[in-house]
Amino acid sequence: MNFEMLHPADQIVMIMERVYGYGMTTTSGGNISILDENGDIWITPGGIDKGSLTRKDIIQAKPDGTILGNHKPSVEFPFHQLVYQKRHDVRAVLHAHPPALVAFSIVRRIPDTNLIPNAHFVCGDVGMAPYGLPGSTDLGEKIALIFEKGYDTVILENHGVVVAAENLFKAFMAFETLDFCARLEINANRIGKPVALPPNHIELSKNKQFVPMEDFVPQSHSSKEKEARQEMCKLIHRAYDQRLFTSTQGTFSQRLGNDSFLITPYAVDRKYIEPSDIVRIDGGLKEKDKQPSRSVMLHKYIYQQHPHIDSVIIAHPPNIMSFAVTEEAFDSRTIPESYILLRHVNRLPFGLSFTQPQQVAGMFAPHIPVIIAENDCVIVTGSSLLNAFDRLEVLEYSAKAIIASKELGEIVSIDEESISAIEVAFKL
Repeated sequence: MNFEMLHPADQIVMIMERVYGYGMTTTSGGNISILDENGDIWITPGGIDKGSLTRKDIIQAKPDGTILGNHKPSVEFPFHQLVYQKRHDVRAVLHAHPPALVAFSIVRRIPDTNLIPNAHFVCGDVGMAPYGLPGSTDLGEKIALIFEKGYDTVILENHGVVVAAENLFKAFMAFETLDFCARLEINANRIGKPVALPPNHIELSKNKQFVPMEDFVPQSHSSKEKEARQEMCKLIHRAYDQRLFTSTQGTFSQRLGNDSFLITPYAVDRKYIEPSDIVRIDGGLKEKDKQPSRSVMLHKYIYQQHPHIDSVIIAHPPNIMSFAVTEEAFDSRTIPESYILLRHVNRLPFGLSFTQPQQVAGMFAPHIPVIIAENDCVIVTGSSLLNAFDRLEVLEYSAKAIIASKELGEIVSIDEESISAIEVAFKL
């Protein structure tokens, strides 16, 4: 999907559907605008249900002040105007109230965007605007002043967040990523002390390069490949809807043959990824005119070294990632399903997954299907795409349960005798 080719009203409706659908604003809360090339501002209406918004509800504000549409513009339209006046590079503004970011706004803190790589590059430096009455000129001026200082993302004291960017999708990416960072930091604080990446590790991640691969033009696509592409997209959409990763982060791959596999492309919106976007890798060559995930070599080495593995998923679910950004160990001996599917979950230092992919690939085994990469991701393997996805879900749900249980009392793991009985019963 070419998002930029959509009409501004359609772009706003699509993004608001995602913001509302993922619980990042309420029926009456949040507003989005786009500055058109001719100076028109397209903006969400005030007092209209965000859960059933249509393109006919979007308001068009002309440069001369004329308002066109079926409703009144959002009560916070004035601060959108002020941001566009102060920042001539901005073409989209998104404001909403995700609970995690509202929590930070209440305690007047900025989420740490250095807990995982790339988040800081997506969000940039985050500013804080003093409290102001919603819809007031005072609030608009306070927000615009922070944007004028060069910030693209601003937390509003006791309110929410505003993100500005050169287009609406980039604004949404920063918004979604900052919300992820906020949820991650809150969860991590429930089990331990979050440890941020030092500057040298941030730089290491920044310099992570694309793998140079020569192209090939597929002469045909087997029915097995077509089915695999469709299945991958279906589960990618499900993973995104469950918020197991963000719009452009997270990688799925599936083996096709001894030296052939499918993998997700780099920086394509996971919400709307299509079978034709998936990249085929054959004998070290990539499908022509496509850019595979930068983790492609890790997937390749895993398939080469482990014939029992037919699928690999790299993801960043916020609950299990809480263990990745703290020194807290993850123990799968919580309920039988967790141990049966996850067995022994190993941990590796930050950066090793992309600086030493061949070495990391060798760490997997039938009894070690999952590895947590510190401050980076989880790497999940499986005998099929569905098996790997099942493991990813169980990993995240188990982490969520453990985090919750720590607030209730001391965790009691399944004892060794019971573990042995599980291993015998399920032939592990």
